Amino acid sequence: MTAPHLPVLSLLETRILGVLCEKQHTVPDTYPLSLNALVAGCNQKTSRHPVIEASEAEVAAALDALRVPTLVIESSGGRVPRYAHNMEKALRLPSQSVALLAVLMLRGPQTAGELRINSDRLHRFADISAVEAFLEELATRPEGALVTELPRQPGARENRWAHLLSGAPAVDESPAAPAAGAPGADVSVGEIAALKANVARLETEVEALKATVARLCAELGVAD
Repeated sequence: MTAPHLPVLSLLETRILGVLCEKQHTVPDTYPLSLNALVAGCNQKTSRHPVIEASEAEVAAALDALRVPTLVIESSGGRVPRYAHNMEKALRLPSQSVALLAVLMLRGPQTAGELRINSDRLHRFADISAVEAFLEELATRPEGALVTELPRQPGARENRWAHLLSGAPAVDESPAAPAAGAPGADVSVGEIAALKANVARLETEVEALKATVARLCAELGVAD
């Protein structure tokens, strides 16, 4: 089956697709999402760039538009309508490529290293080379490119990638990289993201260890 010609999507439409893909993996028990849950995901303040404030009516209208090219499907049955993305079938893409597109739609242009870290909950890539391979496939699709590699910014070590579902990205819309010679200019954004991810992982492990120690102390009847 030939994939239909895709319209140029709005920021809200791409945000909806990204949220549906994200929540499919992070909260599978509540997926497909209700309209209320989808609005909350679109307006989420963390892991989003840019942050938006969409109304329920705006999200509902965007869902109607996304149903035309079958990028979103509505679940039948139940008292509350629920929505799921259909990107793998509609775009004829593997789940790895859909994960990368979702992260680009949620967080804006990113390097391959940042994409590997930020897509970890959606798909765990073995290394950056694997991410780059799927990005290249998305950029050279016979049906039309879905991502593009942006020009390297001054002082940056790595090129960033952007999705093309909303048309060609405006390069100057992205945050500027630190100027050469400025504090932190010798550290890439990808390296900073990796450090933040490691800190978050260590904090989780520390909390788990604390819980284990407290349980053992309770079982032994000693003060922790």
